[in-house]
Amino acid sequence: MINQQLNKLLLSFFMLVSTIGMAQELLKGRVIDDRTEEPIPGVTINVLGTKFNATTGADGYFVVTGAIALGDQKISVSRNGFYTRTIPIVIDLINIVNIDPLYLQMDNSDITQSQGIISLTENDLADDENAANNVSGLLQATRDQFLRAAAFDFSATFFRPRGLNSEDGKVIINGIEMNKQFSGRPQWSNWGGVNDLQRNQNFTMGLGAADNSFGGYAGVQSIDMRASQQRAGSQISYASSNRSYRGRFMVSHRSGLLNNGWSYAINASRRAGEEGFIDGTVYDANSLGISVEKKINDAHSVNFTAMYTPNRRGRRTAMTQEIRDLKGVKYNPFWGTQNNVQRNSRIREIEEPVFMLNHYWTINDKIKLNTNVGYQFGKIGNTRIDNGGTTLGTSQGQDYYGGGARNPNPDYYQNLPSYFLRNGQDPIDFQYAYLARQEFVNDGQLNWGSLYEANRGLQIRGRNSLYAIQEDRTDDKQLSVNTILTADLTENIIFTGSMRYRKLNSENYAMINDLLGGSGFLDIDFFSDEISSSGVLLGFNEAAQSNVRTPNRIAGEGDRYKYNYDIDADVIASFAQTQFKTKKVDFFIAGNVTRTAYQRNGKYENGNFLGAESFGKSEKLEFTDFGFKGGATYKISGQQFFDFNAAYISQAPTIRNSFSNARQNNETIVGLESQKSYSTDLSYIYTTPIVKARLTAYYTQFTNGTDVGFYFTEDLTGLPLGDGSAFVQEVMTNIERRNAGMELGLEVQVTPTIKLKGAAAFGQNVYTNNPDLYLTSDDFAGEQLSFGDGTTSLKDYHVAGGPETALQIGFEYRDPDYWNIGVTANYFANGYSDISNLRRSANFRQDYDGIEFNDFDQEVANQLLKQEQFENYMLWNVIGGKSWRIDDKYVGFFATINNIFDQEYKTGGFEQSRNSNFRSTRDDANNPQEVFAPRYFFGNGTTYYLNIYLRF
Repeated sequence: MINQQLNKLLLSFFMLVSTIGMAQELLKGRVIDDRTEEPIPGVTINVLGTKFNATTGADGYFVVTGAIALGDQKISVSRNGFYTRTIPIVIDLINIVNIDPLYLQMDNSDITQSQGIISLTENDLADDENAANNVSGLLQATRDQFLRAAAFDFSATFFRPRGLNSEDGKVIINGIEMNKQFSGRPQWSNWGGVNDLQRNQNFTMGLGAADNSFGGYAGVQSIDMRASQQRAGSQISYASSNRSYRGRFMVSHRSGLLNNGWSYAINASRRAGEEGFIDGTVYDANSLGISVEKKINDAHSVNFTAMYTPNRRGRRTAMTQEIRDLKGVKYNPFWGTQNNVQRNSRIREIEEPVFMLNHYWTINDKIKLNTNVGYQFGKIGNTRIDNGGTTLGTSQGQDYYGGGARNPNPDYYQNLPSYFLRNGQDPIDFQYAYLARQEFVNDGQLNWGSLYEANRGLQIRGRNSLYAIQEDRTDDKQLSVNTILTADLTENIIFTGSMRYRKLNSENYAMINDLLGGSGFLDIDFFSDEISSSGVLLGFNEAAQSNVRTPNRIAGEGDRYKYNYDIDADVIASFAQTQFKTKKVDFFIAGNVTRTAYQRNGKYENGNFLGAESFGKSEKLEFTDFGFKGGATYKISGQQFFDFNAAYISQAPTIRNSFSNARQNNETIVGLESQKSYSTDLSYIYTTPIVKARLTAYYTQFTNGTDVGFYFTEDLTGLPLGDGSAFVQEVMTNIERRNAGMELGLEVQVTPTIKLKGAAAFGQNVYTNNPDLYLTSDDFAGEQLSFGDGTTSLKDYHVAGGPETALQIGFEYRDPDYWNIGVTANYFANGYSDISNLRRSANFRQDYDGIEFNDFDQEVANQLLKQEQFENYMLWNVIGGKSWRIDDKYVGFFATINNIFDQEYKTGGFEQSRNSNFRSTRDDANNPQEVFAPRYFFGNGTTYYLNIYLRF
């Protein structure tokens, strides 16, 4: 009897020890591809409802150690690009659970959609203001249903999760941050086309704890291009589409880890098309990615990665409703035919090779050190027509500049019917309007022949070019160095720390790209203010000189002109994070410190800003910033969780928002400060093998924001000289805005083959104060023009940027015989046009003398200043694919059709600031057709993407 009781006591003791803390090897196995029989590295194995997990190595093996409770358990086996599996297991003290092999099935839909997102972010409207902030490319690595919907279905509308921009998130490749210092945004095209080497991705959502970066409010997308982590095999694919490019050919080969410790991977592709969905948007891109790794021993491995992805794309622009009604949503005014070939005047060309050297050091079982060096250089060029060409002449002993031409773009406002109907209803006005309409409808494209003809005529008479193609160039050279330490301090505590340094030298200049048949281009500003009544610029005008040190210089093709300056930037940052895991609560705390410095170095002495105002080095801008965040996950059970995060972040302004007009002078923003922000979110998460759901509420407040804009305006009050018109730089500081809302993601596995899914976002993104506003210009050089109390009344206006409400419902069918199809219905509402800040200032109600208009009507003003809300709309999308096994090879295809019912919708738009006061805005609104009406971006109609592949 005593022996029986003793045995029971000992058994109970051993069971207690096994449950509360004796670490031992209880679960192991090997994960392999169910089609290729090859091991899969980087697979995450989680014991559901516990803190215990493991990751497979290059050979596919894993081992889970720890005090896993005895009895029935479930494990989750997941990796991007594969279907997640949930497997029941039984843990006991005697037998180690060994699952070898554990098969995973490739999920082609992930590949399909991620390629679609890369295509979108690098091209579709990517150069336009409403799309430059598109955050969808950050989300392609996540398996969260709401974020998948945001990335793959909502992205066509430029929906922004939580109202955030792409600069609010981070893209990390091999441990190196890829966000540009100029704007803070990722340059997606720098790694576009090497998709097959970027399958190993991890997305850290929002404020959560990331592995190698402090991150931002929009999360962290971490891409691992290490050669040893690539799944061995080769693939050839061809894609056809009508979105951005027409055809894409891609080939890749990945060796996997070889017996001699070497591994390599290579990916090459070509994407091309005369135009995408929008007319005249040429696409020409080649991509090459290489990754080579040497495993020196069990502790050290060195990897080298190179990416070279030169790409050239034709741009498009926003259009007024008048233009859309005349020419349709595919219209693009930037192109015309030359020798029966389409030619776009606005070409964006990017050629920025990236090289990375990475060292991975496993110091011991608990500590790892990753050191990375990256170097990026090359160019970004944007072309446009310069119609300000002149010739220096002499008449009656007086020097003059003769030339300059009207804007040659066919959508120039003086070419449209509305221009001829603006002043009255005389028969002659209707006649001119009719003729303008007929010419625009029947042609409406850029006339390249007339530009060449004008230049040749001037050349015969010994004069300079009137027209030229100007290329605005940015030539960057950037060095990045960082080191990341990861330490398992205990079984329950993980520490991550890093140091990071980035040094940028950015050359910025205008260059003559094409003289269009002319002989040279005089480097002066024809639109300087010293113009005679006959329309010629008189004498040697110092203010007209781009560089007074080389006055009246004739620029040839390839020469720099107009502006020429460097920006030097240095960033030093440190980051530390500690994660704690307990039975009921997991939590983390993280902080970072950043030191940022910018300085402009002018190479030209501008005639409007003499001496040190434009030439030489500017004031050095320096910022010290701090960030703190933390979060906790409370485990109600193994299936239900509460997740809470909070952060305070101070962030230096970008280079773009630090100088009022870097092209002409050294002036920095008055009262420039780092942006401050704080944010919190709370999520309820429910996850079972059948149902996965997340409901999140969030709140983010931004303060001390800065924004700089450029445009031509009229009717300014308080100008020292002139008629109230000027090309200005609008500087807005002390911007406060609030993003608040809720988001829901839901998926239900109704049967093993049918899944229902849904997503919803309800948000409100508004200004919460009246920011400060002032204008600068070479028309009033050395002065800042402000109005009234120096603010603009933006409080409670919506911050434009995609719809604030997005809803989705859909289903997926995945047949065991390797084919699948899915359909989603997506509803969008509460999208708003971007407002004119100048119109909301005191300038709106004042005449040229600064006195309020005697006919000012507040009710009419309220209507004129009401923010436009776009119409609601719904988009239906279909996705499907099929694959076959032929011996040891795999052939398959997948296809997507977006907007299958060809719904027309606006993705964004903005008010023009040409009319800046009450009278001019009112009078234009009362015209039969508003001349300076808002401009809109329209979404694509029905588009398709078809990809055929061979894997072996």
